Amino acid sequence: MMYERLFIDKELGGEDMEQERELVLRARAGDVEAFARLYEEIYRDLYRFALYTLKNTHDAEDAVSDTVADAWQGIRGLRRTEAFRAWMFRILTNKCRRRLGQYANKALSLPEDLAEEPRDIGRNIDVRRAFAALSDEERMILALNIFGGYTSREIGRLLHMSNNTVRSKQSRALKKMEARLER
Repeated sequence: MMYERLFIDKELGGEDMEQERELVLRARAGDVEAFARLYEEIYRDLYRFALYTLKNTHDAEDAVSDTVADAWQGIRGLRRTEAFRAWMFRILTNKCRRRLGQYANKALSLPEDLAEEPRDIGRNIDVRRAFAALSDEERMILALNIFGGYTSREIGRLLHMSNNTVRSKQSRALKKMEARLER
């Protein structure tokens, strides 16, 4: 049984990339509306990433909110316009890592309202439980890859690991989930 992806990466077409580039340039120049439109495009992905990583709706909302505030304050420093999405996820990743460190020993339940579109509710719950059973590090690696679209090399840089270690940990985490889902 193959592990089902929890998120389908959105590829931007040329026109969409140009529009995003223009919005980033306007946001860097202080255009609040342009920044709001950029944020609107990735809010759901940021929230899902934070929620799956932190397993707490309030902390996920706070992490995303803090990310947006920091991003708005630092948008002028964004050098490459095409890096906006990755930059936002990098900020969010750091926020989530800090929060995980704050409540590393707390046991929190993952909310049941995460599905984008209702499919097989039982299957969705099973996938969430299998994901929640992983360690913080395993969830972080999978979330960065699945929700953030990061490669193993990028995850390795973010988490200070070799990309081979990231791939190995990701593979083991997926196998753990698969074994749990087959029960």
